[in-house]
Amino acid sequence: MDFKLELIPVPVADIDRAKAFYVEQVGFHLDHDVRPSPTVRVVQLTPPGSGCSIVLAAGLAGLAMPAGSLRGLHLVVADIAAARAELAGRGVAMGGIQDMGGIKFSAFQDPDGNTWTLQEIPGRK
Repeated sequence: MDFKLELIPVPVADIDRAKAFYVEQVGFHLDHDVRPSPTVRVVQLTPPGSGCSIVLAAGLAGLAMPAGSLRGLHLVVADIAAARAELAGRGVAMGGIQDMGGIKFSAFQDPDGNTWTLQEIPGRK
C-alpha cells in the first residue's frame, strides 16, 4: 500500500495575496481556484517539478489553522545557489545559504509568516 503525501494545507489570512506570492514570486503552478459554495474557497498550487501541492482554503473547518503558523516546509532543489538567486530575483526575501555538513539550506517566508526552506542534498536528483 502506497501512502503518498500530495497536499499540504498552508494557513493564510488573505488567499488572493498568498496566491499572488506563490504564483508570481515563488513560481508555483495554479492547479485550481474554486468556490464550491459562497463561503468556501480552495486554491491548489504546485511547486515546479513537485508531486506534492499546497492548498490555501477558506471556509473549511477541517483545515482551519492560525495564519502564518506553518513552519519549515522544505523545497528540495538540485542547486541551492541558483534556486535562491531565482527567488531573490522575483522579489522573495531570502536568507543566506547555510551549510550543515554538506546539506545546504536557505529560508524564506510567505506574507503571513509561514516559513519555507530550500534544501540541497548532495547527490540527490
